[in-house]
Amino acid sequence: MLTKKQVSFLRSLANTEPAIMQLGKGGISENFLDQAGLALESRELVKISVLQNSESTAEEAATRLAELLKADVVQVIGRTLVLFRKSHEKRKIMLPQ
Repeated sequence: MLTKKQVSFLRSLANTEPAIMQLGKGGISENFLDQAGLALESRELVKISVLQNSESTAEEAATRLAELLKADVVQVIGRTLVLFRKSHEKRKIMLPQ
């Protein structure tokens, strides 16, 4: 669980990053989960854009992805969501206490 200070820090990092994944009409498939898991392991912070033809809203997708990937939802704005998960091997982001 992230503190407010940590969420604020992660939001500031995500602000300048582009969305690296898109969730569309295919929904949350096994392949999408694999790719998102790899992205979280290498980057720790992932921004995902939810397309208009997606079956779920950004809030629903963020909740479901966080549950399946064991990640934390940093923020959901419009059709964009940001997830964070500490990397087991490559720690890049040092969270404030």
